[in-house]
Amino acid sequence: MSTKQASIQLSDWFSTSPSAFAAVAISFVAVYLSIIVLTRVAGLRSFSKMSAPDFAMTVAVGSLFASAIAAQSPPLPLAVFAMGCLFAGKWALAVLRRRSKIASDLLDNTPVLLMDGDAFQRENMAAANITEQDIIAKLREANVTDFAQIHAVVFETTGDISVLHGPSEKSGAKLDLRLLEGVRRQ
Repeated sequence: MSTKQASIQLSDWFSTSPSAFAAVAISFVAVYLSIIVLTRVAGLRSFSKMSAPDFAMTVAVGSLFASAIAAQSPPLPLAVFAMGCLFAGKWALAVLRRRSKIASDLLDNTPVLLMDGDAFQRENMAAANITEQDIIAKLREANVTDFAQIHAVVFETTGDISVLHGPSEKSGAKLDLRLLEGVRRQ
C-alpha cells in the first residue's frame, strides 16, 4: 500500500461529514424514543432483574441500538422494526410463561433455599455458586442482628438473595410456608 493510500484511509478514519453527524443524531433520537415507547408498551420487566430471556433481550436491544445510531446498517426503519420484533417476542414469552407451567419451568430459574432457619444449606449454596460470606453480607443488608431471627434465605430467580427474618421462632413468630412455595429445598 502506498503512503498516499495509507494517508487517505487514515484521514477517512478521523474525518466525517456533517451529514453523517446529522444521521447519527436523527437515528439516536428515533431509536431511543422507540426503545422508550416499546418499553412502556412491554412493561418495565423488559429491563428489570433478569432471567435468561430478559438478558438475551437486553443484549439484543443494546446491539441494535448501537448499530442503528453508529452505522448505516441496519437502516433506521429496519432497526426499529427489529426492536419491535424483540419486544413482541418478549411479550409472547411472558404470556407463554403465565399460561404454561412447562414453558415457565423451561425459561425461568427455580428459587433455591440457602438457609433454613440458622442452618446453611451447603449443597444448595454450592449449586447456586453462593458463598457463606455472600449470604452474611445480605444478612447485614437486611439488618439481621442475630442468627435466631432468620427464618429463611432464598436465592431468587432474578439472582437476588431474599432474607426472611423477624422475631425468632422461640418468641412464637412463625414463617408462613406459602412464602416458600416453589423454592427448591435440596
